[in-house]
Amino acid sequence: MPHIVKPSSRSKKRTTMRSNSTDRSALPTVMSAAKPANLRELSAHLRLSQTTVSFVLNNAPAASAIPEHTRNRVLEAARELQYRPNYFARSLRRRQSMSVGVLTPDLSEGYFTSVVAGVQDRLIEEHYFYLTASHYWNPALVETYPSMLMDRGVDGFLMLNTQVSFETDLPIVAVSAHDSRPNVTNIILDHNEAADLALRHLYALGHRQIAVMRGPRVIPDSEPRWHAIVKVARGLGITIPRELCMVLPESSSSPEVGYRATHELLQAGGRFTALFCFNDISAIGAMAALEERGLEVPGDVSVVGFDDILNASFHRPKLTTVRQPMRRMGYVGAGLLLKRIADPQGKLPGRIVMQPELVVRDSTARAKKIRNAAH
Repeated sequence: MPHIVKPSSRSKKRTTMRSNSTDRSALPTVMSAAKPANLRELSAHLRLSQTTVSFVLNNAPAASAIPEHTRNRVLEAARELQYRPNYFARSLRRRQSMSVGVLTPDLSEGYFTSVVAGVQDRLIEEHYFYLTASHYWNPALVETYPSMLMDRGVDGFLMLNTQVSFETDLPIVAVSAHDSRPNVTNIILDHNEAADLALRHLYALGHRQIAVMRGPRVIPDSEPRWHAIVKVARGLGITIPRELCMVLPESSSSPEVGYRATHELLQAGGRFTALFCFNDISAIGAMAALEERGLEVPGDVSVVGFDDILNASFHRPKLTTVRQPMRRMGYVGAGLLLKRIADPQGKLPGRIVMQPELVVRDSTARAKKIRNAAH
């Protein structure tokens, strides 16, 4: 938090007396509202000191010594005259820009929009501005965007599913990036619990032949999630043969990726009663591929997604999925970043682990005999 020097009791008294005497004076000078007023013009209009007006507008502790009717008059005039603070002057005074940089792969519907919504919730609460840059997994953009954001004076970084590949003394919080650097606070999901929830659900329904989508290597969550799936499957006595493991070739916001991977699996003769997808977007594509081959979901194949995006409960059939608390992850991550900005030497945990939930809907059911529909 910025250090605020409180005025002495004597200066408080002078400020209060001046405010009281001003209230009994003649009506303020009328200004033209053709352009927004600055602090000096607003103070002259009200016939109050700039210090008094500044205390009120910034809700400073010293404002409590100013009569309520005077505070209301200041706020009303600021609205009428479209007062705008001098951003650069305030930044120099606080030694902060009151802005952060948010680096994300993209802002398409799904995981990232939900996380960013949580980030926005927290930053808006604290009156922080944010600059968002989408790098689309382009290495050149991942390298250059942080420098561009630093040139614009951001106070810290939120890295969404993006590794920290640059040097900086600024505070950094990473969401789902799994960054091991000592100056980075990580917000991650408990992938072991997520895999356990999904696979135990399918196991309880009698599924033993389970196909699995492995996420693109470029996504930091892919490897931890895959290792968790292998570990949990081994513990349940489930074997995931190589021929039932799909590796998604790239990150995409389109169901096309899941559709293409499932189509190729079926073309190769893959036989399974359940499919655990990398995310909900790919699950929607997978169900389209299954339907195209004459297989019913969940009658012939049960499908489990991951994330619980908005469309998951509106698709037909409604998608069973592992819910990530995506909005909460963004909110907590932004809050931790603001704490690190306010107290750079303060001790914060190296990582925060968030818990998933299993949301059972209509896309899973008891296993039936495999239909020979893949040929």
